[in-house]
Amino acid sequence: MSFRPLHDRVVVRRVDSEEKTAGGIIIPDTAKEKPSEGVIVSAGPGARDDSGKVVALDVKAGDRVLFGKWSGTEVKINGEDLLIMKESDIMGVIEA
Repeated sequence: MSFRPLHDRVVVRRVDSEEKTAGGIIIPDTAKEKPSEGVIVSAGPGARDDSGKVVALDVKAGDRVLFGKWSGTEVKINGEDLLIMKESDIMGVIEA
């Protein structure tokens, strides 16, 4: 099954955070917070402005992004846990 988000929505796969602190302490799974970093799997075509023109998104598939802790809706697609959120929930793109 394939999934294509509509309008200004994106599908994001969470990226796991480090399992050790800078001091070398290993963080157990129960103490970890959900990561607020992910990779965009797919993106919609964009939102429509007041005149009906489609405004393209600033992000694309493959971009590594930061988003709010409680952003998006968790879904399971093809057995994989993903997030669907609006582009406005994304705080920024991480560039290498």
